[in-house]
Amino acid sequence: MLQSAFASLFQGSRPHTIEQLLSGVEQLLPMLDVLPNAAIFIKDIDARYVLANRTLVQRCGLRQLQPLLGKTSAEVFPAQLGPGYTEQDRRVLEQGFVLEDQLELHLYGTREPGWCLTHKWPLYNHLGAIIGLAGISVDLQSASETHPAYQRLAAVDEHIRSHFNRRVTLGELTRIAGISVAQLERYCKRVFHLTPRQMIQKVRLEHARRLLHTELPITEVALQCGYTDHSAFTRQFKALTGFTPRQYRQATQAEGADEGPMWEGACSR
Repeated sequence: MLQSAFASLFQGSRPHTIEQLLSGVEQLLPMLDVLPNAAIFIKDIDARYVLANRTLVQRCGLRQLQPLLGKTSAEVFPAQLGPGYTEQDRRVLEQGFVLEDQLELHLYGTREPGWCLTHKWPLYNHLGAIIGLAGISVDLQSASETHPAYQRLAAVDEHIRSHFNRRVTLGELTRIAGISVAQLERYCKRVFHLTPRQMIQKVRLEHARRLLHTELPITEVALQCGYTDHSAFTRQFKALTGFTPRQYRQATQAEGADEGPMWEGACSR
């Protein structure tokens, strides 16, 4: 997979400094620049960009890499996205946390937010100290309709979309598909590029984001999205967006009416 190949670039001998690491990676940048559906980046110990491919540069609304360098995600992405990315970076840089297959919102080439799977790894020097991080956010691909199990899994997807406002179990999903739990997990990754749990989370978050643009109380938003526990809803929402539901609503309102169209229906892909 693309993310595995990218991670392998940073395995092996460890550099003395982030600059030494960059000198070896920069020659690969032309190859990374031709990947249209993956935002690739390296950040320093202060979570500032020191390298990024063309896809990420363009999605930040820039024409050249230089203006992006030295900035954090919070400084270049919309208020609904950037601060959450930077908070995520801090966990990697300060705790050595490895982020894998994190379903979250990112900007697509149209500058509208869409789903991606993000991976981040801490970068270590020769003494074992963290000197930065490397990351890749891969756009969530369209469903593989040619897969033999597609029709069965399409029924699973439809069931999730119709019943996300209550607890959906793996048992009922396997009965619908007529396959085992192991097969369901494997086929969902191949067809939808998500686990069944991520599929449920995605649908719930899509609905929650729409409701947070209304005046509906957040406790009611949680209930309508299948969460009987308000704190569980808050934790899940923050894990996928970097914001609590209240912070997300405030950030959206702060953006003003002009940003509304950019965010409405942005998760359709």
